[in-house]
Amino acid sequence: MSNVLKIETYMNKSFLLVTVCAAACLVPSDVVAADTLKDVLGKYFTVGAAVNVDVVWGRNAAEAKIVTDNFNSIVAENCMKGEEIHPEEDTYFWDDADRTVKFAEDNGLEMIGHCLVWHSQPPKWMFTDEKGDTVSREVLIRRMRDHITTVMTRYKGRIKGWDVVNEAVNDDGTMRETPYYKIIGPDYIELAFKFAHAADPDAELYINDYAMAKPGKRATTCRIVRDLKAKGCRVDAIGMQSHNGYDYPDLKEYEASIDSFAACGVKVMMTELDLNMLPNPESFSGAEISQNFKYDEKYNPYKNGLTPEAERLFEQRYLEMFKIYYRHRHQISRITLWGVTDATSWLNDFPVLGRTNYPLLFGRDNKAKPVVAKIIELFKQ
Repeated sequence: MSNVLKIETYMNKSFLLVTVCAAACLVPSDVVAADTLKDVLGKYFTVGAAVNVDVVWGRNAAEAKIVTDNFNSIVAENCMKGEEIHPEEDTYFWDDADRTVKFAEDNGLEMIGHCLVWHSQPPKWMFTDEKGDTVSREVLIRRMRDHITTVMTRYKGRIKGWDVVNEAVNDDGTMRETPYYKIIGPDYIELAFKFAHAADPDAELYINDYAMAKPGKRATTCRIVRDLKAKGCRVDAIGMQSHNGYDYPDLKEYEASIDSFAACGVKVMMTELDLNMLPNPESFSGAEISQNFKYDEKYNPYKNGLTPEAERLFEQRYLEMFKIYYRHRHQISRITLWGVTDATSWLNDFPVLGRTNYPLLFGRDNKAKPVVAKIIELFKQ
């Protein structure tokens, strides 16, 4: 090879190298993947979202992408509740639940089942016979067992854990006198957990409730869990729903509940986290879904977006909560947001229909709110 040819070859290679380097330098910095909630918080516990049927059936691609990009766990928001999945005694509707489980599997997401025994959205036929009379204890036990067994058996090995009993305790610590409680008696909780474990021995089992910062509810929940474990029942975690607000609950009591529940020998989960930013009627009481108040403009002050002061409160409150979660990261096994974006949150219609609420970490524009980056940085320390 002549010296001239060697020089030309070297210059061509050098030009190519310079060109490649220059092109690399021109790549926008935002192409580099940013840390997500599941990347950073996922080192300590799973991070999930409740999904509706539009997400899993492909009718809301934007929210589906938020879920797969940012979370590693999902729970069915409604389609596994009794009234949805078991509309008649001899009829089950599986389509939406099947699709939700498949969505989780296709995207490598942990699947959580919600919920098996709950008085608010049960199968409508569960408590009465064909004449409309209240069924006997024996009949309700059989129906409850059959429902739990059938649903859990269908998804055996595909769902990590189940909310077995939901909202069994009043805020003051007394037992909620649901039809299950009135007809079967207080042992309905023990029976439900035993039926669930028999149906899928490998599934984790949870008891779940709202307003868990209330001292009375905390004490009774601890007693129930300790009694269940003493009787040989499997109980893996206590779910603190955490339907919180900008000015409730008392965060000292909230944090005390985490410690108390962990002391029961189980993990703690924040199972339905959101942050109500709207004023509610004075008689409003927690997440009891039977509440329904008449619309009034004073309960819907942010139709066109939060004010700067409200945005400050939103961010401050979320950071206060996640600082608690960071301190207790070794006691917490999962945090699940109850919804994906503000646009589809149940709090737009609860407890007053037709409001505009801002309770979640992703806004109506399908983008992460600024507080998300601050939460991620908090867990990097």
